[in-house]
Amino acid sequence: MTTLTAIGAGIAVFVGIGAGLGMALATGKATEAIARQPEAKNDIRATLLIGLVLAESTAIYGFVIAIMLIVMK
Repeated sequence: MTTLTAIGAGIAVFVGIGAGLGMALATGKATEAIARQPEAKNDIRATLLIGLVLAESTAIYGFVIAIMLIVMK
């Protein structure tokens, strides 16, 4: 049973990879948008920060689930 727990925890940690890729893509697109429309910089930045917070929270949830799987064998 411990092998399956380790595999499950490893899969849960992979959520962080998806979140990291999503945040990188969003940051790149926001940079392009600011380059095209500098006057909308504040609106773009606010939307970007909200999106980054949501993506980071999914990574944190995956990390917490991985820890719970390991601790609660």
